[in-house]
Amino acid sequence: MPDTLERPTAPHAAPAAHHRPRLGAVIKRVSLSLLIACVIPAALFYAVFATFGVWTAIIVSLLWSYGAIAWRKLTGRRTSGLLFLTAALITSRTVISLMAHSTFFYFLQPIISDGVVATAFLLSLVTARPMVARLAGDFYPLDHELAMRPRIQRLFRDLTVLWALLALGKALMTLWLLQSQSLETFILVKSVTVLLINMSAAAATIGLAVVVARKEGLLGHHVEPALAAA
Repeated sequence: MPDTLERPTAPHAAPAAHHRPRLGAVIKRVSLSLLIACVIPAALFYAVFATFGVWTAIIVSLLWSYGAIAWRKLTGRRTSGLLFLTAALITSRTVISLMAHSTFFYFLQPIISDGVVATAFLLSLVTARPMVARLAGDFYPLDHELAMRPRIQRLFRDLTVLWALLALGKALMTLWLLQSQSLETFILVKSVTVLLINMSAAAATIGLAVVVARKEGLLGHHVEPALAAA
């Protein structure tokens, strides 16, 4: 009778556990995405505007966005959807302003853009994937099973409403500033205020997401080397 050999069980035979990044890694990813797509362009725009004028600031801001995309592609890093969205909005603002030979249209368009974004976010609530669910993969590794959990779906809907109201509020504030302030005051106040609003909203987003992630067991925990070796 021929000998029969038991084949060892493959190491990957057991169901693979989801990769659970630690909270610090998630915050770092969110912060880096906001820094590249929002904070640096705003600071760069104001610095160049104060030194060389508004048209130079517009062009430099556009070059920064595409330079950031190209650099991440060349270095093999993932480009966030937020950066692509920012580049697309700046491109449309620049093209329309150059065609109209008017900087007024450059500053008017964010008001329209924020209104469009708010509308798109609100309309996405009637679909199976609210807008935040489409962007969440930039900050946390999601698969279909995770995305379909009830708490995760409620979180996506709540955050979509939050960012829709935020975009609408920014549009109304920017419209008031544009109509009531000088160009220099408008750019300074808008840059600082919008940055603070975005940072506060990002902090609120992270806080709400952390509460849900901990309930769902989606955040990894640091394992001490001594315990890991035991």
